[in-house]
Amino acid sequence: MTLQRWVFLRKLTAAAAASSSPPFSLPSSLSCCTHVLGFSQSAAANMAEEAKKLAAYSAVDNNVQNNQAVGVGSGSTIVYAVDRLAERVRQEKLNIVCVPTSFQARQLILQHGLALSDLERHPELDVAIDGADEVDAQLTLIKGGGGCLTQEKIIAGNSKCFVVIADYRKDSSVLGEQWKKGVPIEVIPMAYVPVSRVIAKRFGGEVNLRMAVSKAGPVVTDNSNFILDWKFEDVQNWSEVNTAIKMIPGVVETGLFVNMAERAYFGMEDGSVKVRKAPAN
Repeated sequence: MTLQRWVFLRKLTAAAAASSSPPFSLPSSLSCCTHVLGFSQSAAANMAEEAKKLAAYSAVDNNVQNNQAVGVGSGSTIVYAVDRLAERVRQEKLNIVCVPTSFQARQLILQHGLALSDLERHPELDVAIDGADEVDAQLTLIKGGGGCLTQEKIIAGNSKCFVVIADYRKDSSVLGEQWKKGVPIEVIPMAYVPVSRVIAKRFGGEVNLRMAVSKAGPVVTDNSNFILDWKFEDVQNWSEVNTAIKMIPGVVETGLFVNMAERAYFGMEDGSVKVRKAPAN
């Protein structure tokens, strides 16, 4: 079953159930769907994973060369990029060093036997490859769903070329179209309440302290800070908003990446890879 068919059936079932007075049951012609939906969800997840892999492999193949310092991002898509990077190092005998954006990235580099470095030894990187939670038509990004936004932005900002990899679900015309969890903002712990109040007052929307899943209390970043998630209401001038939020005392960094990415690689449902370049300034 294709992803489009699965989505259609889910919508049909939900609409019929909502409009039925007695308990709703699927017609016999669609009864198989109750058995197929679980399989379809798994198929959709597999399709997204394959799309991530396609984007990651394409980005590594087209942007990494011998004798380079490479910034390695964080998240689920970057796992495939490191896989491909290690594969090319073995096959082509590439001489590269890798600078991580997080504890996760550092572990991936070490597990694959790649050369680990840092910004002290390599303060200017040739290329950085990282994922994104959402990418708009202007290549403005929301990042930080995994809580690594500050180190990710530092690595991206110190790279000659910043490349984004993502699957088709992250591709949007405007921010907020696909990603509904808001803009992550890293803050000093003592300031999370006043920062939340200022952001909500000045820009509207809702600001929440991100809570941990497998521990009591809030998420704590690799920098020992907290994460706020700002669920904005309207499309904004993201460059101005990013600057304004960063000026609030207690804010460390935002998950808005404006005018930073040079190109984005999207793995698509049909097995192709779509490349979007940053608009010319």
